[in-house]
Amino acid sequence: MPIGGTAPDAAEKRRMRQRTTGSGIHIKPCYTAGDVDDLDLSAQPKPGEFPFARGIQETMYRGRLWTMRQYAGFASAAESNARYRYLLAHGQTGLSVAFDLPTQMGYDSDSPMAAGEVGRTGVAIDSVDDMEALFDGIPMADVSVSMTINAPAAILLAMYLAVARRRGIPFEKLSGTSQNDILKEYAARGTYIYPPAASMRLVTDLMRYCANNVPGWNTISVSGYHIREAGATAVQELAFTLANARAYLEAAVNAGLSVDSVAPRMSFFWNAHNNFFEEIAKFRAARMLWAQLVRETFGARSDRSWRMRFHTQTGGSTLTAQDPENNVVRVALQALAAVLGGTQSLHTNGQDEALALPTAQSAKTALRTQQIIAHESGVPDTADPLGGSYFVERLTADMAAAAQQLLTEVAERGGAVSVIESGWMQEQIADSAYRAQRAIENGDSIVVGVNKYIDAAAFAQAPQLQRIDPSLEREQRERIAAVRGRRDSARASAALEGIRRAAEDDAALMPLFIEAVDRGCTLGEVCDALREIFSVYRPVAAV
Repeated sequence: MPIGGTAPDAAEKRRMRQRTTGSGIHIKPCYTAGDVDDLDLSAQPKPGEFPFARGIQETMYRGRLWTMRQYAGFASAAESNARYRYLLAHGQTGLSVAFDLPTQMGYDSDSPMAAGEVGRTGVAIDSVDDMEALFDGIPMADVSVSMTINAPAAILLAMYLAVARRRGIPFEKLSGTSQNDILKEYAARGTYIYPPAASMRLVTDLMRYCANNVPGWNTISVSGYHIREAGATAVQELAFTLANARAYLEAAVNAGLSVDSVAPRMSFFWNAHNNFFEEIAKFRAARMLWAQLVRETFGARSDRSWRMRFHTQTGGSTLTAQDPENNVVRVALQALAAVLGGTQSLHTNGQDEALALPTAQSAKTALRTQQIIAHESGVPDTADPLGGSYFVERLTADMAAAAQQLLTEVAERGGAVSVIESGWMQEQIADSAYRAQRAIENGDSIVVGVNKYIDAAAFAQAPQLQRIDPSLEREQRERIAAVRGRRDSARASAALEGIRRAAEDDAALMPLFIEAVDRGCTLGEVCDALREIFSVYRPVAAV
């Protein structure tokens, strides 16, 4: 027995004998030059060169730091606006809007389906007036805005554009991102409305409109984040996300759009979990796989199409309700992995988010974590500082190969839409989630403060949490009633009828959405008009 230590138990002995990443990639005790002989690192492209494993820009953060984009939104538009101003005042450089569950599902706050959920997981946005209040006093032409919204993404963007038009801001000056990734909703998250074919039509409609009218807008953020949160491994996150991206590119091409008009405005959204080196290798592999896919499979000619730009969020599912202060350390490690992996944008979670929406103080601490990495760590001083590491290079190559094998299997099964509709992708994710949970329960995977080093006293001391005032729901219903009371009902009804006709005739929808919300039509009314034509999706596979 070691002096001052304890004898390892059976689970610890197993861990000591066999080390693998969460994706099952074997980790050797030590790596040498012989482990990367097949990679020919002497000929490896530099940062900013195809296939961009080392980063999409030559100088990376020496030229420009990543965007510090804290995800925020709760209660009413006015309260969320106050939080945005608070974060911007403390050095945040981009906004990321969290919408409540009714908004994500296309229901107004006065719908019976919204009862008890208004403003709980994000901000309630029912009308263009709410959107105007959300960005009150915020210079829309100067601040990049990300919207985490999917099924009704086009309608929420229409509200944003309507507000910009009211303020006299040309659409060409707007920058930001609509997540608009519906496939991962069917596979991992559940906030879908319409069947896949109709949803893909809405995705490409938004792409076409922005290509012609809002050139600085990222029309889709293909999201591995939620796939990982549902239990996928890092390799599955890579492969399934790229499979979805391939499906979107195919849909865009089939809709008559060129790859080089769409791919440069596609971005990605990755998760950062706790296995430090696996996450860094994942980001490097992702850039390489994307560059090869768009150039070799789709024939993209522009190097802007080849460059994967991505946002990263630290892993929400890794946060623990027990000993929440430990989450500060987890978030710092995850954020550092994202920066070492070359992210363009980053959100760091608050320490209390396993229990509630973050307080202003925990949100500030999360932002300070990014700022310390940016200004005190020295990490941004050189591009891809871990490039050439025997371990990192081997792991990058192994993860890319494993992801490519899985990506090929998805293609052989008919593509992303097919494996989602059959339930196969969901089954793969669920199986991985089960194995990960079993590893925690049997002690093969240690979670500090949960299954080892447990401090019961710390858990008994509940931290101060963000609370949503129950009166919010009543006040939001009153705001909707006021909107409906002062609008021209005939013009609003005509706008909704125009949307129904366009949906039936396969005509462009985005211009009609902008006019409808500007006339006072609510989110739920527009979504209901589409429900009448498209119907709603009912999953056929039970996992």
